[in-house]
Amino acid sequence: MKTIKGPALFLAQFAGDEAPFNSWPAITAWAADCGYKGVQVPSWDDRLFDLEKAAASKDYCDEFKGVAAENGIVVTELSTHLQGQLVAVHPAYDEAFDGFAAEKVRGNPAARQAWAVDQVMLALQASRNLGLDRMASFSGALAWPYVYPWPQRPAGLIETAFDELAKRWRPILDRAGECGVDVCYEIHPGEDLHDGVTFEMFLDRLDGHERCNMLYDPSHYVLQCLDYLDHLDIYRDRIRMFHVKDAEFNPTGRQGVYGGYQGWVDRAGRFRSLGDGQVDFGAIFSKLSAFDFDGWAVVEWECCLKHPEDGAREGAMFVSDHIIRVTDKAFDDFADSGTDDAANRRMLGIS
Repeated sequence: MKTIKGPALFLAQFAGDEAPFNSWPAITAWAADCGYKGVQVPSWDDRLFDLEKAAASKDYCDEFKGVAAENGIVVTELSTHLQGQLVAVHPAYDEAFDGFAAEKVRGNPAARQAWAVDQVMLALQASRNLGLDRMASFSGALAWPYVYPWPQRPAGLIETAFDELAKRWRPILDRAGECGVDVCYEIHPGEDLHDGVTFEMFLDRLDGHERCNMLYDPSHYVLQCLDYLDHLDIYRDRIRMFHVKDAEFNPTGRQGVYGGYQGWVDRAGRFRSLGDGQVDFGAIFSKLSAFDFDGWAVVEWECCLKHPEDGAREGAMFVSDHIIRVTDKAFDDFADSGTDDAANRRMLGIS
């Protein structure tokens, strides 16, 4: 067994224009002060990180890691959630997602997609230069508007969507193999990969590509009423990253899974700070430890009630308290009588 690494913090929700959240030296010092040992870096945020430089220069990457190390912080992974989202966008969402892209490609879906693919490719090379072996992303979505269809879906619609999704991602995953980096898709509503079945549909079309893996975030499963512990048992060999995020689902006679178009505070299902929701993290950390998960426990703060800085500080302690320092011996070793094959055969009545 292996001891999970952590705590780490995903910086996407914290990066901003005011100190200490507007520069790499300051935000890593702040994270360390909160109790974190590592940070997951949003590769699109140029206040913290220059993706093109990182892809082109190992020296830049060494300097980048060095600044973090001076504050006692390790870079755990890069995130390409926003760029990965743009690898596959249904036309219904063109305008909504244009803001994720560089200004020069907005309003041009084909150029935006090409830009997104290039961004993810750059992040793979940057991950390699940083000495990282996994990267977080979203799959994007072509079929999502038809997830609960009316009128009914025409035959072959979903199959065509997943064929195209796999076609777009295969060259990226092949490049990931060359870089020695796993692409870990966050299984997430709004993405075509939003549960185990859809991940399998994608993986089948990629012929089981070894670089196609999962980022496990139980909060998204709570809000889907999916068994997040059974999910760990099923996909243990594909789960390579872990977001520690809490959630609660409290349906009423007026509202259920779809939320009634309400804001986060008023939804039946909502994200919460660690320990304030319904996720059984004791069971999750136990399973991951037993499965030899060797990655980082990364806090992702998205609570609709608690202040982010309070959530961050409490989250570091929460993860530290849940990480299991695994044992290197059995609890009943003291009673080992010492035996051999002949004794075993006698005990079984085998002559």
